[in-house]
Amino acid sequence: MDALLTEEERMLRASVREFANRELAPRAAGYDASEAFPWDNVAALSALGLMGLTIGEEYGGAGASCAQLAVAIEEVARACAATSVIHLTHLSLGAECVARYGDDVQRSRWLPPMAAGETLGAFALTEPSSGSDAGDMQTRAVRDGDHYVLDGAKTFITNGPEAGLTVVFAATDPAAGRRGVSAIVVEKGAPGLAITPQKGKMGIRASSTAELAFDACRVPAANRLGEEGAGFRIALSVIDSSRISIAAQAVGIGQAALDAATAHVQQRSTFGEPLAERQAVQFMLADMATRLDAARLLTRRAAQLKDAGRPINKEAAMAKVYASEAAHFACDRALQLHGGYGYFRDSPVERLYRDQRVTEIYEGTSEVQRIVIARALLRENAP
Repeated sequence: MDALLTEEERMLRASVREFANRELAPRAAGYDASEAFPWDNVAALSALGLMGLTIGEEYGGAGASCAQLAVAIEEVARACAATSVIHLTHLSLGAECVARYGDDVQRSRWLPPMAAGETLGAFALTEPSSGSDAGDMQTRAVRDGDHYVLDGAKTFITNGPEAGLTVVFAATDPAAGRRGVSAIVVEKGAPGLAITPQKGKMGIRASSTAELAFDACRVPAANRLGEEGAGFRIALSVIDSSRISIAAQAVGIGQAALDAATAHVQQRSTFGEPLAERQAVQFMLADMATRLDAARLLTRRAAQLKDAGRPINKEAAMAKVYASEAAHFACDRALQLHGGYGYFRDSPVERLYRDQRVTEIYEGTSEVQRIVIARALLRENAP
């Protein structure tokens, strides 16, 4: 893989890996146990410039590419999956929406504090009555002079309790269906906004999740991103990009599992022989490594296509579904290789096993990814 990275990307990977091993990995288990939001990790990411990695230099960010972001996300996820989802949601969803669809005033207002890590971003699309069917939009936004009045609810919103701004998708013209959805930035403290944290997740437990309730929530019309009715198109376009980030996260989690398994089988002996000497064990490691490398390459292809301004709908879906399932395989095999030791909370593979599972669910389930891929194939080969 090294040969496929630029010198700048290799330096970025080395820097983030050293930082993540020093700052994030030692705290990961504690945060998993407590479910406390890792503000010190966010501060450390900010100090390294990672919270503004892909935000333009004119707004205080590093102006990095999607391929560079994927490199960084993999290393962060390898150390702490919960911190990685906070980071990628902030950049690949919140900041991405503002950077791509905001006007000059909006970008100048919101991106600098996001780049500095002073303001966290969030993305509110999913509703209690609709998960994969994002077009079933029940949240309403009614124009009232120079404001919108929002009513409805969103659920499973990452960074919800801490976000300084959340891009909310609401129906401004319900009769128009998906063409009647708009994207509106709701800032923390907006009147009529209630945030209820959702605790008790299986994995990535230090990453906060919340339900947002809008009760006559008044938001300035100037907070709308893009034209009225363009929201669903904005959401799908940004999700395509963020699927690349989820794929990179999954690769990082899977790589951590492979690292743990490789170390364990070299230290553990049974029947007078190291586990690493057994062919069955070697085959497991080989399959884990091969699948993860294939996932890493699919992720890089999608990222490079995005950087080149090429369509990524199919390629991002391929990367996301394959990487999440490769990570599932790696975590499952790593736990198996640890035997009973892997089943207890003090084993890192137990946490990795739980953290990985959601990568097959959020940003579109594996089933949704396969629908996206199949539809793209059918369009490309239509008679």
